[in-house]
Amino acid sequence: MIRFDYARATDVAGAVRAGAVEHTRFLAGGTNLVDLMKENVERPLHVVDINRLALKGIEDRDGSTEGSGLRLGALVTNADTAYDPRVQARYPLLASAILAGASPQLRNVATNGGNLNQRTRCYYFYDTATPCNKREPGSGCSAIGGVTRIHAILGASAHCIATHPSDLCVALAALEAQVLVTGPGGERTIALADYHRLPGDAPDRDNTLAPGELVTAIDLPAEGFSDHYTYLKLRDRLSYAFALVSVAVGLKLDDDGVIRVARVALGGVAHKPWRSSEAEALLQGARPAEGVFRAAAEALLTGAVGQGGNDFKIELARRAIVRALKQAADGTPQSQSDKRVR
Repeated sequence: MIRFDYARATDVAGAVRAGAVEHTRFLAGGTNLVDLMKENVERPLHVVDINRLALKGIEDRDGSTEGSGLRLGALVTNADTAYDPRVQARYPLLASAILAGASPQLRNVATNGGNLNQRTRCYYFYDTATPCNKREPGSGCSAIGGVTRIHAILGASAHCIATHPSDLCVALAALEAQVLVTGPGGERTIALADYHRLPGDAPDRDNTLAPGELVTAIDLPAEGFSDHYTYLKLRDRLSYAFALVSVAVGLKLDDDGVIRVARVALGGVAHKPWRSSEAEALLQGARPAEGVFRAAAEALLTGAVGQGGNDFKIELARRAIVRALKQAADGTPQSQSDKRVR
């Protein structure tokens, strides 16, 4: 870890001014940034502590009615979000995804804004002795041709095959959340689908934030899929592990059982949460059935390519999508306390 200047911001405007200085990082829970600094992957010259900012609330949007959606402050911890009664009642998909991630100790510290911005867990990204385009643009991608068990099968490029590690973001993608940010140019809203980037030829850029921009809140829409949802996470061990494949599903069924709204997002397979409008269109207007679910899985995985060591993830994802859609349609979501897949 190199020497750095440390400052505490007391308001959003002050944080933005400080964050606009080159080589500055915002510090919230620190569960990712501090590790990266210890490993010399992140080497900021300035660290701005934002924990005193008034971004720790959860409130109804546009009034106090349940139909208005919720606004999650960027500094609300993952644990406080998952256990908030409004989130549990109206957005159980989000609560379930949060509880599938990390450990209780980390969830007690990690923040919603920090979770959005956490960086890949690619082995080579963390190993500063190896080339990595994400860490040092233009140096090469050591993962390609290397150990690829955890790497991308969708949306990768010749410059990077890393995956995004978040569970929360996969659920937010299925919910079609929006991210509120403030920066030197003022305030703006970014759709979750547009927040994270595919690697392309600039894999060092994880998201679409402009320099100095700070996440202040996450807006959830009114529809939370509280009756038909699931978050299915498949990993090498049942606790404290990142997803090999995860699936967030939200369905809205008519009284006659026809699927009217379908949202499906995949985690662990790409540089960002992965959705397919074609796959969701196959589900909408159909009755829940394994054949329909398999067709949606094929559509979601169109273009999937393995790297040798992760070829298994294509079939694993196919089966996980079908299982998750069945869980959601049946109203039997995956339990995050009893993690056995049923």
